[in-house]
Amino acid sequence: MCGRFVVARVGSELVSRLRVDLVSDDLPAPSFNVAPTDSAAVVLDSAKTDPPTRRLEPARWGLVPSWAKDPSIGSRAFNARAEELEEKRMFAPALEKRRAVVPVTGYYEWQETDGGKTPLFIHPSDGEALFLAGLYEWWRDPSKGRDDPSRWLLSFTVLTREAVGPLGAVHRRMPVFLDEDHADAWLDTDVDYPLDILDAALDDAPRVAERLTFRRVSPAVGNVRNDSPELIAPVDDDLAGELRG
Repeated sequence: MCGRFVVARVGSELVSRLRVDLVSDDLPAPSFNVAPTDSAAVVLDSAKTDPPTRRLEPARWGLVPSWAKDPSIGSRAFNARAEELEEKRMFAPALEKRRAVVPVTGYYEWQETDGGKTPLFIHPSDGEALFLAGLYEWWRDPSKGRDDPSRWLLSFTVLTREAVGPLGAVHRRMPVFLDEDHADAWLDTDVDYPLDILDAALDDAPRVAERLTFRRVSPAVGNVRNDSPELIAPVDDDLAGELRG
């Protein structure tokens, strides 16, 4: 699963490899402890323009479908199992035309150990952004007038899959990672069979995962109120080396 992540950079620097056409002026500030219902930047292709405009937009983490009565449902939909997308009313419509890429610096996972749960920070070893496959939706607040721009809520979910390689020793699930080519194809609104792209990305996951390293970090990350660069600082390099091995 993926329940916390880090976005240490914002704007075009974050997505320089994805050829974004439009960067929102309202992107959230860097955060070292993004949690469900927080705002984060996502990349999407707007199908309402011809050709589609690739945008970097702020969105709430936790998918809120158009038919929801209120946004609270999103707090339970921050992850979506890749193998169940077509079967779930919550995610199937977004799979067809509303696919997103979530660029992050890295993410946290908690590993079961004899002493309890150990928080780890997982990130690309080369310092580049990590692209996660996601879905997005627009939800209209019925309590607000049609001329109120705040009536529209953009939200997203992160896709997960069975963990592979060394990450399988950390947790049984992991995000669906995308390289640049798969990320570009995943965003394409003209794709007729998005599951084909997803299957290709899943097959490529071991190679992408090889770029990742992880280290033990402070349990302070467990408190969503904590947000500072110190959260990703290693607390036990020897243990981190063992986990990578």
